[in-house]
Amino acid sequence: MNEWFKKALERIKTLWSSWGLVQKLILAGVGMAVIVGIVVLVSVSGAPTQIRLINTPITNDGELRLITSRLDEEGVPFSIGEGNVLYVKDEPTRARANAILLREDLIPKGTDPWAVFSIDRFTVTDFERNVNLRKAIIQEVTKHIESLSDIDKANVVIEIPEDKLFTEDQKPVMASIILYPKPGADISTNRKKLEGVQKIIRFAVSGLADENIVITDQNGLVLNDFAGLEDFDRIERTKREQQLVQRQEAYYRAAVLKALQQIYTSDRVRDLNIKIDMDMSKKSVSTEEHFPFVLKPDNPITPYDDSLIQPSVRLSSENTTYEYQGTGFNPEGPAGVEGQTAPAYKDLQNMVGKATQTHTIENEALNTRKSVEDTSPAIDRVTISVNIDGVWKWKYTDKGTPVVRPEGGIDREYVAVSQSDLDAAAALVRDAIGFNRMRGDSVTVRNIQFDRSLQFREEDEAFLRRLQTNRIILYSLVGVAFLLVAFIVFRLASRELERRRRISEEKRALEQQMLRENAIRQAEEQNIEVSMSVEERKRMDLQEHAINMAKEHPEDVAQLIRTWLREE
Repeated sequence: MNEWFKKALERIKTLWSSWGLVQKLILAGVGMAVIVGIVVLVSVSGAPTQIRLINTPITNDGELRLITSRLDEEGVPFSIGEGNVLYVKDEPTRARANAILLREDLIPKGTDPWAVFSIDRFTVTDFERNVNLRKAIIQEVTKHIESLSDIDKANVVIEIPEDKLFTEDQKPVMASIILYPKPGADISTNRKKLEGVQKIIRFAVSGLADENIVITDQNGLVLNDFAGLEDFDRIERTKREQQLVQRQEAYYRAAVLKALQQIYTSDRVRDLNIKIDMDMSKKSVSTEEHFPFVLKPDNPITPYDDSLIQPSVRLSSENTTYEYQGTGFNPEGPAGVEGQTAPAYKDLQNMVGKATQTHTIENEALNTRKSVEDTSPAIDRVTISVNIDGVWKWKYTDKGTPVVRPEGGIDREYVAVSQSDLDAAAALVRDAIGFNRMRGDSVTVRNIQFDRSLQFREEDEAFLRRLQTNRIILYSLVGVAFLLVAFIVFRLASRELERRRRISEEKRALEQQMLRENAIRQAEEQNIEVSMSVEERKRMDLQEHAINMAKEHPEDVAQLIRTWLREE
């Protein structure tokens, strides 16, 4: 085997060396094409298969846009193929997407129900076809309902009666579903989700009416009894309306308080009462307006109005003229009988008269504008009352210190808000809420004094505490200064007394020394032997040494004396 590979390799090398450049390029191109084909085949065969979401293509671009946007919101992956056909990756995704489209009523109009559920209706016999049809419908409906995120399990029973010849003999299609919600799901109380489940069933079964669908939970409680939920819906609608009014009141309150507190500070503007009456009923107003024709609009450059306006345009006119000349009609009785004309009119019977009657009809056309407007909700009335407090000012003495009342506390003076400021604040509030006098809006801004007893008590306590602290600090400083001065005086007096004592002792010692020296000198002159103690001998030697030192080094001795004096 190895020999065969070696021979084959040598033969390939021989052929490769014998080929020209063109032959080598052709071989390389063929090899690359084979490799590319293999890669494409592997990628195509390994690509995930997709299934149709709805078999029929979506021809309306608006419906396609609504469906794709809703699937994007729900996080359902899909792709759009040729002819606007939607594809999903697997069967569970398809069931979930169909359930969402059925719940939101986004299935394209005219779509066959079988295009949604993809049920094969062709069987061998009618009986087998009906049985398989019923099973397929039940299986698909169950699969779609269980694909909802709120449903853990669903049991579906659908009764499709046989077709009858006469309509009065035809029994209706019936359906009953038992839902097992997941823990924490709100499908049992969410009307929109229940209506979605009901649409899934009604869309899957032809001829099924809403009144013939019964949806219960595992406890047997009927969930799709929407007629019994009218009171609940009314309460919920009333709650939502109240929340809307509260949000509107909070918006106006924040706007007015922000505007006033920036001017008068938040401490002076606290009380703001607002009441909004809103009409929640839905109204449709149809208006028809008639206005003249503007043949030439006004030129804004000119200082005068040069517009040309024609009130109306004549569409048609009709003129009728009737003329009569002759005698009037004289009533008479039967032949041979005198007439019954009154004597007062007999003289007028033979008079000739003339009458002319003219009738004119003109049809004029005006510009007409018709508009239909739906208004809901609408604000009927806005009522706002605001209280602005004045300013309390402290009274000061001529020295610039606050005046303290005899009973304690600071003496204050209240300055009320002027009427011009109140009018300006009322105008500001009216502009902030869009004041409309025609609908009965009311804005009241008053100056009412707030109770600031607690605030004044705290300010008085803080002021008295600060005043007491200042006094304590002042007295402490005075005491410290007194003690410092007393210490300095005591120190100076002590030093002076010490200096005087030392001077007196030195003077006394000097006098004793002089007396002793005189006595010794007299004894020496008289050749009397005087005995000296050791201390006296040392003192004498030290004195002689100091004298000699002063004589030899007078500058050092003077510096030493100055140092002693400075230390003392």
